Amino acid sequence: MNLIELKDISKNYKMDKVIVKAVDKASFSIKKGEFAAISGSSGSGKSTLLNIIGLIDLPTSGSLLLNGNDIYAQTKLSADTKLSAVLDKKLTVLRRKNLGFIFQTFNLIPVLNVRENVELPLTLGSSFATETMGKKELDEWIDFLIETVGLSAWKNHKPSELSGGQRQRVAIARALATKAPVILADEPTANLDSKNGDQILELMKTLNKELETTFIFSTHDAKIVNMADHVIKISDGKIISA
Repeated sequence: MNLIELKDISKNYKMDKVIVKAVDKASFSIKKGEFAAISGSSGSGKSTLLNIIGLIDLPTSGSLLLNGNDIYAQTKLSADTKLSAVLDKKLTVLRRKNLGFIFQTFNLIPVLNVRENVELPLTLGSSFATETMGKKELDEWIDFLIETVGLSAWKNHKPSELSGGQRQRVAIARALATKAPVILADEPTANLDSKNGDQILELMKTLNKELETTFIFSTHDAKIVNMADHVIKISDGKIISA
């Protein structure tokens, strides 16, 4: 069974009296354990598509299935649909239990050290990790992640004391903390030099293999596309190949 499946997903935006189709009837699926890339030029719709998969943007129409369950089956979507309190809560719970996020701008909390930043998602509510592990196991899991990304010696340091590559490693460990089956990464190497970018990609590929975590990238980076075992190409909002 597919882990994620999109069926005729569209996302329209209103600009004055003009309707802009950011994503136009996108259909494809992603299986568990894939290292997948949504590839396209700037403005192609790839980040919008990633945000829809991440339950951050609401699609205008279409179906999004997660583990075979249609996320919006009971919600009538239209260009003017706004999140109700009930749907917003539902999406928040689904994100927490199923998705981890890696942003190109890192988004670390400046006043927290490395360990506290990695542990933060576990303090925000129920997740697969908090439901299946006790406090001792969770502590060991966080230490394992920090060691895995090579930051054990830096775990008490604040983000301002880290390099760009180190900050992205913290972001990767934080995304994995809840044991979410899917990690979404939006141009994760965009703000890194080539050496650090290569190291981050190799690290994520290793974690993909060892932890069987599904990675989905939004990118125009040829290195990521070449490393991916599944490439979805998008242009002007339309899927070219999947």
